[in-house]
Amino acid sequence: MAHVKIGYAPTRRSIFSAPDAVKYRGIIADKLKEMGIDFVDITDINSEGLLYDDNDRIRIAEKFKAEKVDGLFLPHANFGTEFECARLAKDLGVPVLLWGPLDERPEPDGTRLRDTQCGLFATGKVLRRFRVPFTYMTNCRVSDPVFERGLRDFMAVCNVVKTFRNIRILQISTRPYEFWSTMCNEGELLEKFNIQLTPIPMPELTDEMKKAKEEGTEVAKVISYCRENMEIKIKEDELENVAALKVAMSNLIQKYGCKAAAIQCWNQLQSEIGIMPCAANALLNEEGIPVVCETDIHGAITALMVEAAALDDTRSFFADWTIRHPDIDNGELLQHCGPWPISCAKEKPQITYPLAFDHPGAITAEAKHGQVTLARFDGDEGEYSLLLGNAKGVDGPKGMGTYLWVEVDNIRRLEAKIVEGPYIHHCVGIHKDVVPVLYEACKYIGVKPDLYDPVEEDVKAYLRGEM
Repeated sequence: MAHVKIGYAPTRRSIFSAPDAVKYRGIIADKLKEMGIDFVDITDINSEGLLYDDNDRIRIAEKFKAEKVDGLFLPHANFGTEFECARLAKDLGVPVLLWGPLDERPEPDGTRLRDTQCGLFATGKVLRRFRVPFTYMTNCRVSDPVFERGLRDFMAVCNVVKTFRNIRILQISTRPYEFWSTMCNEGELLEKFNIQLTPIPMPELTDEMKKAKEEGTEVAKVISYCRENMEIKIKEDELENVAALKVAMSNLIQKYGCKAAAIQCWNQLQSEIGIMPCAANALLNEEGIPVVCETDIHGAITALMVEAAALDDTRSFFADWTIRHPDIDNGELLQHCGPWPISCAKEKPQITYPLAFDHPGAITAEAKHGQVTLARFDGDEGEYSLLLGNAKGVDGPKGMGTYLWVEVDNIRRLEAKIVEGPYIHHCVGIHKDVVPVLYEACKYIGVKPDLYDPVEEDVKAYLRGEM
């Protein structure tokens, strides 16, 4: 599970009840503790533990920066001080959650203690003036289910943003010559998003494999894991190469401080070590270290985003859009030679030979059915977007490699989106609905969300707490 830390800065305004604001500061903090959320409060900044003073705001910013908070939570404990909220949010540069507890019935004489909703309207306007993107959680009670759901979704949004802003990918060799579709603009990724690539030549990988074999201990552990969790249908020396490749990639990813890898999976690798890298990729994918095929850098970025949206608690799979389902009108085959994590499989995976290649080292297994999110980060001509939507696993003909037949709402609409671009035939799937989280995260990272079904209003309604 990902670790996300939130800066908790409840706010008030002087013309409304300070004691009531203090009371709600405590109620909300207790709920955060009950939910197990790691947060940094401001009770040491002033006696009330509330944001309303500019000098305090400066100290709060310093504290939150020192604590390296991943997001800012601005509960309006009464009306709130909108310009202090905006100044603090602008200074921190992290995702912002704007919310306030539902006001009680007015007193018999007509007085109100908090006037929270009105304050939220004001703060939203000032945040926009400051050009600070923010997430709004509907005005509700702390006890309402939408409160807890909204907070957990916001934590996931923070995790996506934190992950996206700190991406470094190990690029193992060049892209395959035939795959012009997977080219990327390394300089642009760095300049626009701080996404860093670490290119290494293929001999550096094979040299690391030799070292792993000579050391032997880690390779033996991987072989043992494979025997325990998969059916082995390749030779002993081939399995040793699978294990050594996994260890080598893991060592290099760690050496260069990377979060993911993209490998030129064919065809030079086969002439060097005699295997496909798919099973080794799958082993790393199972550990939460995405490794994608065909040096698809944008695919690796997508995998990191998708797993971050699931709070790093569910493994993703890297797939080709391949062929239409022969019997289901809106069905499609998601497939790749065999790099999918073992936890995605609905059957015991086999390490065997792939589709269309003569070398061993791929995995064959059908993935679990159920609801999935499918996504693709991509771009050209300086504009980047995130294709995303849902699908469900369905029955279909037996396949090779790792595969899953899915049904979408309208395959023709999806097909046109991919062909017309800026996307390619690769996507990343995950067995969890993270569409709203990814949609919301896009506003913080300068990427356009692109839903392949016309469900944007439904997503917005979910985020507002209506669904």
